[in-house]
Parts: sequence; C-alpha cells; structure tokens
Amino acid sequence: MMMGADVENGNLGPYQDRPRTFPNMRSKPYAPLMFRILRGINVRVLVILLLLGFGYVFYIGASTSPIIVFVFTVCIVSFLLSIYLTKWVLTKDEGPPEMVQISEAIRDGAEGFFRTQYGTISKMALLLALVILSIYLFRNTTPQQEASGLGRATSACITVAAFLLGALCSGVAGYVGMWVSVRANVRVSSAARRSAREALQIAVRAGGFSALVVVGMAVVGIAILYAAFYVWLEVDSPGSMKVTDLPLLLVGYGFGASFVALFAQLGGGIFTKAADVGADLVGKVEQGIPEDDPRNPAVIADLVGDNVGDCAARGADLFESIAAEIISAMILGGTMAQRCKIEDPSGFILFPLVVHSFDLVVSSIGILSIRGTRDSGVKAPAEDPMTILQKGYSITIVLAVLTFAGSTRWLLYTEHAPSAWMNFSLCGLVGIITAYVFVWITKYYTDYKHEPVRTLALSSSTGHGTNIIAGVSLGLESTALPVLVISISIISAFWLGHTSGLVDETGSPTGGLFGTAVATMGMLSTAAYILTMDMFGPIADNAGGIVEMSQQPENVREITDVLDAVGNTTKATTKGFAIGSAALASFLLFSAYMDEVSSFAREPFKQVDIAIPEVFIGGLLGSMLIFLFSAWACAAVGRTAQEVVKEVRRQFIERPGIMDYKEKPDYGRCVAIVASASLREMIKPGALAIVSPIVVGFLFRVLGHYTGHPLLGAKVVAALLMFATVSGILMALFLNTAGGAWDNAKKYIETGALGGKGSDSHKAAVTGDTVGDPFKDTAGPSLHVLIKMLATITLVMAPVFL
Repeated sequence: MMMGADVENGNLGPYQDRPRTFPNMRSKPYAPLMFRILRGINVRVLVILLLLGFGYVFYIGASTSPIIVFVFTVCIVSFLLSIYLTKWVLTKDEGPPEMVQISEAIRDGAEGFFRTQYGTISKMALLLALVILSIYLFRNTTPQQEASGLGRATSACITVAAFLLGALCSGVAGYVGMWVSVRANVRVSSAARRSAREALQIAVRAGGFSALVVVGMAVVGIAILYAAFYVWLEVDSPGSMKVTDLPLLLVGYGFGASFVALFAQLGGGIFTKAADVGADLVGKVEQGIPEDDPRNPAVIADLVGDNVGDCAARGADLFESIAAEIISAMILGGTMAQRCKIEDPSGFILFPLVVHSFDLVVSSIGILSIRGTRDSGVKAPAEDPMTILQKGYSITIVLAVLTFAGSTRWLLYTEHAPSAWMNFSLCGLVGIITAYVFVWITKYYTDYKHEPVRTLALSSSTGHGTNIIAGVSLGLESTALPVLVISISIISAFWLGHTSGLVDETGSPTGGLFGTAVATMGMLSTAAYILTMDMFGPIADNAGGIVEMSQQPENVREITDVLDAVGNTTKATTKGFAIGSAALASFLLFSAYMDEVSSFAREPFKQVDIAIPEVFIGGLLGSMLIFLFSAWACAAVGRTAQEVVKEVRRQFIERPGIMDYKEKPDYGRCVAIVASASLREMIKPGALAIVSPIVVGFLFRVLGHYTGHPLLGAKVVAALLMFATVSGILMALFLNTAGGAWDNAKKYIETGALGGKGSDSHKAAVTGDTVGDPFKDTAGPSLHVLIKMLATITLVMAPVFL
C-alpha cells in the first residue's frame, strides 16, 4: 500500500481537544496506466484519435448490421450523459477542510489497494490466458469450425483475445465504480449540512454515472467484438462461418469478466468486512464509542473498504452479469434461428444488445427523475429516501415494459410465426415482474420498517445468542419466496416460448429456452438503475463516516444515518436481484454448455442422468464446492479481522490518550494490515473455484476413457454445475438476507428503539451485525459471481472434458 508517511507512522500533527481539522494524509494521487497515457496526449491529437476510432467502429458496425449501429449510437450517448453527471457531481462543494482531508485519506487508501489488487489479478489472468491458449491449440474442432475453415490457432487466438478484453473491461468497470465513490462521498457529506434531498440527489447521480458506464461498456464491448469477428471472418460468405455460430466465439469475453469479478469481489469483500468487524468489535462493543468515531484506529480502513468492496467489486460484478446474460442469450437465439431456418437470424442474435441499449435510455430517465430541492437549513428529510428511489425505479420499469415490447416487435417478428414476438414480449414482462418482486421480497426481509427486522431487533433485548438465532432463522426463511418466484418465472417463460409457434424441421417447438433467455433479459432490462441504487449505499455509508469523523452537528449525522440505512436496504435488494438474474443466466449457460459438448462430441447430449453413480458424485462435489468456498471466504474475513482487533487493542493500550483526543490513532497501520491480508486470502477460494471443475472433468474423462463412457467427464461436470447452481442460489440468498437484516436491526436500535445506542440491546445487535458482515459483503456476493463463472468456465473448457 502506498499510504503517505504521515498515515503509516500515525504522525498526523497535534490532536488537541476534539480537533476539527486533519493534516494532509494523502500520497501522490493514482490513476491507471491507460488513463495516464491518455492524459499525456495532446488534446487535439486525442480528439482526432477518438474520431478515427469512432469512425472505424461505426464502419465495422455498418458492415455488420444497422442494429449494431443503433447500439453504438445509444452507448455513445449514454457515455456523454455519464460525463455530464460526473461534471455535475464534481461541481458540488466538498465542505470544510476537515471533510476534505478525511476524504483524501479514503481516496488514497482505496486507489492504493485497487492498484495492488488489480495488479495481482492481471498476473493471474495472463497465466490463465496461456492455459486457455494451450488447451485450444490442441483441442478437437467442431464440424461448424471445420466447415468454415476456422483452424485451431485462429480459434485459440480469438478465445484468448476475448478473455483478455473481458478481463480488461471488467477491471475498468471496477475502477469506474471506485473512482466516482471516493469523490462523491465528501460532496454528499457537505450537502447533508444543507438538505437531505440534495445529499440524496448527489449520491444517486454519482451512482448513475458508474452504472451507465458499466452497462454501456458491457454492451459496446460485446458489440465491437461481434462486429469485428463478423467483418474479419467474413461471416455468411461462401465457405465461411455462419452468423448463427458467431456468438460462441464471444464466450471467452464472459469468462474474462467473471474471472476478474470473482477476485475483485473476494479481495474487496475481505478488505471491507475485516476492517468493519475489527472496528465494531473493539470500538463499539469494548470501548463504547460511536461508529466511524475518529478515535477508532480502524475507521479509515473501514471507509476505504466501502469503496473497494462495495463499489469497485460491484461494478465488476454487474458488468460480468450483463456480459454473461447477453452472450448466453445470443448463443441460444442463434441456435434457435438455425433450427427454425429463419432467413435473417440477426434480430434474434442481437436482441440482447438492443434490450440493454434501451436499458441505458430508461435508466437514465429514472436517474434524472430524482431531483433535489432548494430547502434551506439542516433538517430531517420530509420524504423517505427509499420512497424517492422507488418512484424512480417505478418510472424505469414502466418505460422498460414499453421499450421491451417495441424491441420484440422490431427484432423478433418472423413470417414463420407472426405472433411469436407477442409471446416473447410476455416473456420479457415475466422477467421484469420477477425483478420487481425480488426487490420487494428482499426489501421486506431487510428494511427495518417491516416486521422481520423489527422482530430480529427485539430478539437483541434478550441477549447476543437470541439475536444470532433469530438472524439465522430469518435468513433461512428468506430463501423460500425467491425460489418460488424463480421457479414460476422459468416455467412461465419456457411455456410462453414453447407455445410461440416457432418449430424446427421436424415440427417440434423450439422456442422454450429462448423464452427463458428473453425473461432473463427482461429481468436485467433495468440493470443500470439497479446498479445506481446499489452504488448509492456505499457512497451514503462513506458520507456518514466523514460526517462522524469531522464531528459535524448531530442533525447532519441524522440525515446521513437515514441515507445509510436506506443504502443498506438498496444494497441488499440489488444483491437479491443479482442472485435471481444469476439463476436464470446460469440456466441459459448450462443449456449452451450442453450444445457445445454435443458439437465437440458429434453426438446428442440432451440429458444428464444423476442415477449414474459417477454423475451423482459430480453433483455432490458441486454442492460441496459451494459450502467449502463460503467457509473459506468467511474464514478469510475472520482471520483478517483478528489481526485488526489485535492492532486496535494494542493502540488503545499503548496510546491511552486516544480516548481523550490527546493522541492520534495510527490509521495507516490498520489499512496496511487489511490490504495485505485480503490480497493473500483471496487466492485460496478463488483458485478453488477455477481449478475444481477442470480437475473433476479431466479425472472423470480419464475414467470414462477406460470404462468405455466417452462423455462421462462432460456429464459429471454438468451435474457439478447443476448442483452448484442450486446450492449456490440458496446459500447466497441466506447469506445476503441474513447479513442485511442483522445490519438494519442494529440501525433500527440506533434510531432510539429498545434503549438506543450503547444499550445492551445495541451491543447484542452489533454482535449480530458483526456475524453478518462476511455473509452479506464477502461470501454472499462472491457466490453469485461463482455460479456464473462456473458456467462460463465449463463452456470455455468443454474440450478438456471430452
């Protein structure tokens, strides 16, 4: 970590009675190499290069399809809007000097950790790229590749290039999420001194900038790859690849995005929760000081963690979710169009890109619908922030329904089945309703305005143990409704697609799986607004920390506390949303995996019989993988938190003047501890996730070779993927909801209920919150990334299992 010498040594100047200023704690500001190169280019040269780049992109887009040109246009407009939002946020004042100094310390810590973490991830990505290259150079080819003349070397280079581009874009998405959060936090804090509504608007627009960039990058990255491959490989010309097979070349992009997202989520989650647990256990429980109190040596590490764990990791996470869903839907759309002999299949293939282009449009309107007020004076918000956010979400959903229906009529109309587009439009409506219901269910179980969290808070009045028991039971119960909703949505969408009228050469209906893909697109058709709400949470949390550390008036902290509590709920709801979309996307990727195996094996592969002992063992291994991964992730937080606890206790003992504001805590020491430990601890569970399916598939492939079952390895991996998906969804729902409920039960007591801050009930609630921290911000979010990564890695590595 490149922290300033002042922070590392704790020499932050005199610390007289309750100081209101903090000396500069920053070292040199950091920007990634790519951004530093761009800054060093002459502005005129840069403008010319950008125009040439845009011109070439539009040229290959026009050479591919007018639909691609439409996608490029919408994405560029959304990027321009994101620039406007950035300038709007950055024009807001940063408040008094003490706020600025604290914000700069947070920014320095976050950027330093990001640089180190992504440097490590980059090295691992390059190593994995070499492995993929080696496998593809020696693998068998499919009949489609042989027919198009696509050799092993070309296929290997395409897959590796797509993997590295996906990893790079996922990393940039993470950096964008972190970049805006470390600059918006202090502006939200400053706005809270004037108006709660203004603070809310700044936090939402800062999150909106990140969301538009992340979704836009996912869409434009896939569109550019598709168009480039289309032009380069001369798709659909005589003797070349068919357009319906082209989406399979994009799988590496999704794998690269998943790879980076998993390690970003693991490393960031371990960092943020280890610091949070250490700060709470010693600060709140042992010393009885408030959250984010400047006397707590771990407070800066905690605030840094909000940015690297919740913002950077969530940006990479949602980027990966959208990329995986788009690619899987493109594959299924191409496969269905080929079976149905549709003359122009481009509409079915490019439909996901258009849906997410409209997502950028409708989400932008939803973000801009949240406006500030000119009320003066510091006062509690007249309107619940959650209500304001829900209004914006409702506007986004209504517009999404209209644009989705228009998109299906535009792209999915075919003479083979004139009414099919209506069925697929209803599939999209199923997905949109599923997303809304998921958000509502998670809100019900995690918002302290509802009974479950209040019951959990009441259990704190009888002790720490009853709080833990109540939280675990709430988390277990919360898995029921989401699973029922997912089940109904999958069946409904499959049935609507199945009855769409699209049939293959034998007259068999073929639209079922594509109907499920369309429902997944519908669920993610408001993804940009969902990510905005998610980014709102850590920004509001950071703002509250800055207000507390700079010792602003109590009524300012009341405003940030309300925003923080709403942020906890929005983070929990978006995690529930992510789990639901992960379930549907994994179902699609599993179907694509079976088609890929069938192509390589040159024989049908449509069913997996779990009555075969080896296949059943594969399923058991898949479920075990989920539990072992979760255990290692939580244990990593526990071990790192122990180091933080010991360090914070040491400082309180060796510097007794800290409690009386006579000595300054060594904030940098805690930052350094959690940074180094999180980088070390993320390797083990991440490696487990990557290596397990490859090793299992290869070992059972060898066993199948000697026992006369050539597809045994592929079948075992399919069972592993199925069981891991089911177990992972349930585990992630439990972990995310229980953790969010524990957090908001503590927040509810801090509003003055059940004795308020410092009471025995509050101490028990803090214990529950501490237990839930690794659940909701480390293991839970990492699991739904793991589920999709398992699906993409099996798709990419399918030749290893045959």
